[in-house]
Amino acid sequence: MELNIPNYLIIIRIVLIPVFLVVFFLSDMDSFRWWATIIFSVASITDYFDGHLARKWGTSSNFGKLMDPLADKILVSAALVALVYTQELAAWVVIVIISREFWVTALRMLALEQGKEVIAASMWGKIKTTLQMTMIIVHIFGLARPILVQMDFFAGLSNFSWIFPLFGAILAYLAVLATVASAVIYTLNAKDVFLAKSK
Repeated sequence: MELNIPNYLIIIRIVLIPVFLVVFFLSDMDSFRWWATIIFSVASITDYFDGHLARKWGTSSNFGKLMDPLADKILVSAALVALVYTQELAAWVVIVIISREFWVTALRMLALEQGKEVIAASMWGKIKTTLQMTMIIVHIFGLARPILVQMDFFAGLSNFSWIFPLFGAILAYLAVLATVASAVIYTLNAKDVFLAKSK
């Protein structure tokens, strides 16, 4: 495996996952929820830069094609399960999203088993990931609001407490729609893999 900068960013994203979870579950202590928001945001930003740099520098690899979406899946799934555990997100949203990831991962494994090139993420895959990550950031940031309003700079947030649950709910529905759409499109793109296995 060639460890270029895009691949390093993928590895950094994976390493940040347990760090995020530890900080998230320490969120009842001072400003840990605020730090959880920052850590998850940084991990999410690496998702954009690893793909952008890989395309710009022509350093795309099978490692990147396989591990980039896998790292996204682990990061998003970990955060979603954490939000369900704290009863901040409906379980059905998480079930739909994680079910899609299991399905797509199964198709990728079939492609590898048949010796075919790993199917790269489509535009819809990137859209659903962006929506999911944004939704998660809004939920975590919303939970951090009681801590932030204690600071003078963020004091005005106390007058807009209704924005976070509303915006979070809208993003949740959009993320679910994008998740289902990306699953359908990915399945159509991988129909040769699916049909070859079913014969």
